[in-house]
Amino acid sequence: MENIPSSATVSDQAFQALRNDVLFGVHSPDAKLKMDALQAMYGFSSSPLREALNRLTQEGLVRADERRGFRVTPISPEDLADITKMRLMLDLPALRESIHLGGDAWEAEIVSSFHRLSKIESRLPSGPVVLDAEWSQHHRAFHRALIAACPSERQLSLSMSLFDQAERYRQFSARNRRVLKRKDEEHSTLMKAVLNREVDKALALLAAHIQSTQRNVLSAFESKEK
Repeated sequence: MENIPSSATVSDQAFQALRNDVLFGVHSPDAKLKMDALQAMYGFSSSPLREALNRLTQEGLVRADERRGFRVTPISPEDLADITKMRLMLDLPALRESIHLGGDAWEAEIVSSFHRLSKIESRLPSGPVVLDAEWSQHHRAFHRALIAACPSERQLSLSMSLFDQAERYRQFSARNRRVLKRKDEEHSTLMKAVLNREVDKALALLAAHIQSTQRNVLSAFESKEK
């Protein structure tokens, strides 16, 4: 989902590569992550890969099984409901504080990140798609920009960790829905409310936006079961 800088350590490179592939479904939910297969796939030794797996376990994207191996964390409606609940608890207060505290630089970053995202969304087809890394990166940047003026770094870190955990569900939904509803209008309306400092409206729009992901994923689960 993010470009891996060439200056990153081997451990960080392994972590980012594996993390991206978990988020994008290269490694399916509940898939066994075998060390020899990962070494062949990524070209890293076991030490940085094991460190990466342990870090992903801390993020909730990977689970350690009883035999000391690792599996990709399964996806389920219950897990997404928990992610959604926590996102609402963190993101809405963060947005409220950002609207009160954000200045010109904060506004400028929201506008520029929205512009980059909208250019990509305008090129998406209407049918089932795999939302690519470029879209995901800019989508994340836009949501991060909205709450960037929140003074709590811990709150921002937890918020974006939950955003990333929800990415697997966005990808699942996009692949399993017949029609992909574009989000550019939602993002535009949300951005305008935020920049106009319409606090109650902005919070309601963000809550609805987060909850719409949950509804779309539930529809995708139901569609796949048919």
